[in-house]
Amino acid sequence: MFLRTRFAPTPSGYLHAGNGVSFILTWVLARLHGAKIWLRIDDLDRGRFRITYLEDIFRTLEWLGLDYDEGPDSVGDFNLNWSQHHRLDQYRKALNHLIDLGGVYACSCTRSILLAKSNGHIYPGYCLGKQLSLSGSGTSWRIHVPNATLENCNTLTGPIPFNIHQLIGDFVIRQKNKMPSYQVASLVDDPLYEVDLIIRGADLLPSTGAQLFLARQLGLNHFMNTTFWHHDLILSEKGDKLSKSAGSASLKSWRANGLNKASLYNKAGELMGLKGDFQTLVALLEATKDANLNLKSP
Repeated sequence: MFLRTRFAPTPSGYLHAGNGVSFILTWVLARLHGAKIWLRIDDLDRGRFRITYLEDIFRTLEWLGLDYDEGPDSVGDFNLNWSQHHRLDQYRKALNHLIDLGGVYACSCTRSILLAKSNGHIYPGYCLGKQLSLSGSGTSWRIHVPNATLENCNTLTGPIPFNIHQLIGDFVIRQKNKMPSYQVASLVDDPLYEVDLIIRGADLLPSTGAQLFLARQLGLNHFMNTTFWHHDLILSEKGDKLSKSAGSASLKSWRANGLNKASLYNKAGELMGLKGDFQTLVALLEATKDANLNLKSP
């Protein structure tokens, strides 16, 4: 039995099929394990935020037939009561605590420098020894992750050990616009709402590593004991990861064109190791009650 999980979309584009399947997986596993669902909408990125994208989240969940137990029920309710901007003081408190603990440094690297010097998504610590002022303008804050820093990720399929340094390197905790990074905001939010089950795509395994590292620094034992499932990604016909920013076909267009959502349920069932035709949410949930789930993790 788990206490709570969450849907955590971002209003930075119209939601795509990958988002829809992840929502279905979260809903089904929550109901199977007795967990409540919190709708957490991550809106710190105001550069890409649009009201139409926010509205799309509510319309998509309604179209999929997925209910939730806590969170906003409309755009107005979200802005008034649930926006992450209401929790900025808590994110900043966590940032200040990390500074007090040591290991936080300013980084002036531009996107072009990062592309030239980083190994994939692993930042090599280029600004680590520069001793730039944390109060300076035009810099982000990173936290140093020592080599051979190990963590265990608890998953529905068993623990996954990994080297945080190799997985993500020194990562950003405050952006150049002085806003807390996703890693910090997400980490603060989940224990705040007692989330102990998180379903994510395999592409977010580095984020899980970063947040486990921060949780250990901040003594957030609740998050350290959270259970994860990193499911396989839904890919485009070309084999690419679906992306809102890349303009992947939106579920909004599915709705407008009257496309059948059954394929999303079928894909969710496939990822859970189930066989059958899951035409409705009720059929999917009933099928999973006595099924031998073969959950996949990277």
